[in-house]
Amino acid sequence: MVELPGVKEPDRVRKLLQGTAKLEFWETYTFGEVAPGLVAVNTMLANENKKDSLLGSLTSVNDSNSTTSTTSGDTTLASTPAQDTTKVSLVDKMGKDSTAAKDTAGGKTFEEFARENPLFAVLFPSDGQVRTQEEKNIVDKQCVIGYSLIKDTAKVNRILERDDVKAALPKNLRLLWTVKPRSAETQSLELIGIKSAGRDGKAPLDGAAISDARQDFGQFNSKPEISMRMNPDGAKVWKRLTGENVGKSIAIVLDDYVYSFPNVQGEIAGGSSSITGNFEINEAKDLANILKAGKLPAPARIVEEAVVGPSLGAEAIQNGLLSFLVALGIVFFFMAFYYSKAGIVADITLICNMFFIMGVLASLGAVLTLPGIAGIVLIIALSVDANILIFERIREELRLGKGLRLAISDGYKHAFSSIIDSNVTTLLLGIILYSFGSGPVQGFATTLIIGILCSLFSAIFISRLMFEYLLDKNKEIPFWTNATKDPYKNINLPFVENRKKYYIISGIVIAAGIFSIGMKGFNFGVDFDGGRTFVVQFDKATSTQEIRESLAAPFGEAPDVKTFGTDNRYKITTDYLIEENTAEAQASVTKALYEGLKGQFSGIDQTKFQETKIINSQKVGPTVADDIKSSALFSIFFGCALMFLYILVRFKKWQYGLGATLALLHDVMLILSIFSIFNGILPFTLEINQDFIAALLTVMGYSMTDTVVVFDRIREYLGIHPNTDKKVVINNALNSTLSRTMNTSLATFFVLLAIFIFGGDVIRGFIFALLIGIVVGTYSSLCIASPIVIDFDKNEKK
Repeated sequence: MVELPGVKEPDRVRKLLQGTAKLEFWETYTFGEVAPGLVAVNTMLANENKKDSLLGSLTSVNDSNSTTSTTSGDTTLASTPAQDTTKVSLVDKMGKDSTAAKDTAGGKTFEEFARENPLFAVLFPSDGQVRTQEEKNIVDKQCVIGYSLIKDTAKVNRILERDDVKAALPKNLRLLWTVKPRSAETQSLELIGIKSAGRDGKAPLDGAAISDARQDFGQFNSKPEISMRMNPDGAKVWKRLTGENVGKSIAIVLDDYVYSFPNVQGEIAGGSSSITGNFEINEAKDLANILKAGKLPAPARIVEEAVVGPSLGAEAIQNGLLSFLVALGIVFFFMAFYYSKAGIVADITLICNMFFIMGVLASLGAVLTLPGIAGIVLIIALSVDANILIFERIREELRLGKGLRLAISDGYKHAFSSIIDSNVTTLLLGIILYSFGSGPVQGFATTLIIGILCSLFSAIFISRLMFEYLLDKNKEIPFWTNATKDPYKNINLPFVENRKKYYIISGIVIAAGIFSIGMKGFNFGVDFDGGRTFVVQFDKATSTQEIRESLAAPFGEAPDVKTFGTDNRYKITTDYLIEENTAEAQASVTKALYEGLKGQFSGIDQTKFQETKIINSQKVGPTVADDIKSSALFSIFFGCALMFLYILVRFKKWQYGLGATLALLHDVMLILSIFSIFNGILPFTLEINQDFIAALLTVMGYSMTDTVVVFDRIREYLGIHPNTDKKVVINNALNSTLSRTMNTSLATFFVLLAIFIFGGDVIRGFIFALLIGIVVGTYSSLCIASPIVIDFDKNEKK
């Protein structure tokens, strides 16, 4: 994963990332050495066409629209007839890319000529324009074998890849195209004959010999070029190579494309050289940087990418910071209001926790993305959970009449087990999230893991340190206000008695969800389906149907179009050319997008359109999409299995592990059901993508934290009341955890609500999943997990 904040030229980045920097210096064949083989190949292919014609099936190897000519039986492979030298040359005709040309040699149509000359119809030999023997002698000594229009190079490659064609050409001949057209007018590439003389087929000199490279300008023409300096071993080889090829060309090849093929005037000693070509300054700089960095062992392919425009990036930062400050304010107010002076201690602890998190992230060099900010904001809520556990325990000890110092000591001691269990389970989910997620999911998981560790340290150590300081100073430390002293004192809800009602309610919602999934399915993002998405900012609101219709022709079919946030911002999803993993394919898709939408934007060209109107784009290849699906499913099931094992070890009864695991699956099914039922109804996108999986796993961690705290209290109550009816004991235990459960849930819910309102459109669906998950997780820990333990443990009285 490569993240490049501030980059404004994504095409340049793609080219840099996908180049291996495999630099090679090759000896070359001359045209005269290869020409007889080309004639033999052309004749062989023509004979195949004649044979097919005799069988009644006229098959052409090529259907090129280029125009060319040949004179068979002569050393000149292709030339205009001597009696008609005033005609436009064949290379000129190819450059014009004429269609259905008829004035070929001997008055033949192009189709007839292509049938008789299958190779030369698409590959124009180097001597195609020579007029005199002197010109031919010059051409025969050059390494350019021929020319071909860019659109015909694939056809030439297919011919040259045939085994019988290879057998007709020199054994150690490699044919490589030049990297750029000879001119913008002809749009034709040159085919260079490379001599692979070594036994291993490797170049006599490669990029490993380059010790330094820089962009420079030519001494005589002031054009951009790359100056190189070689190490001592490379300088020796270069001296020998140039000395043996005086008067011949040496091809400088990068990533199997010929950049230049200078003619050697004399032996070059000292190890200094340069690469010349038709470079732009940025191209020369990029190439010099790649050469200086060294080559990659294998070609790189971009299988997934996301581009965020500067306007959306600035908006994301602003929304992230705003939601962060609002969420922090909510927690500060809630803790101070509910727990009085002790709540202020928790607020100071939270500030220390934020300081630690930011410090660790900075020291790791972690990139703070929007999901990362969301992870920090969620930690704000989760970090108060440990404080709430401790404070509720202290309040219980105070109600029993203990002194303040003893109550604080016992409160920390009794809450320790629940704090460790709940944080370890969430930490395990965070590790799973980091291991199997990518991009934004990993950013979220990184802050989650760091936040859990920091909040655990802060709650157990720093808050205790502050309480000890206040006690030593004989300061009063109230843990409640008049309004919050006993809010849950007289509440005794029949959780155990009503468990079958809860089963029915959950069953109805899940059944409705399954029906909805069967009828309309999910709204899968490109993460799961593969494809490209573009978020485009229009000048004014437009109907999604109009956008679909305008893009149907350039994309081949109508893409998926949805409103994204504001009424003039649209998210366009297409799988056009998604199978083609090249920079050219990306450029073609962007061009097709511009062609379809340019009627909506008056007076801007494609470059301006890309820079100002496409505010976000993402590409996920089909292979990566399949990987994301499988890793997401694996993450969920592996997470459930890990939770089962942990609960089994901690509570030593399989019923607890089963209850917790079924509650997790119950939460997942409820959230999936809600996302399917309300898809297309709510005014924001409910996509099933990587962010959704992150939310789902976070909810599983939160739900497990709640469940573990409840189980811990049940275990404690069963130990204190061994002879009381088990159902009564468990119900009392559930009610005794209400204050902690509801306080943590409310704090978390309002924090997430702040992010949902102020966090922006990018993560609204993600936060919605978390909001639903908090409600569902709290419900399942009280109403599903514990009753399941009872129903599977009927034979035991204690």
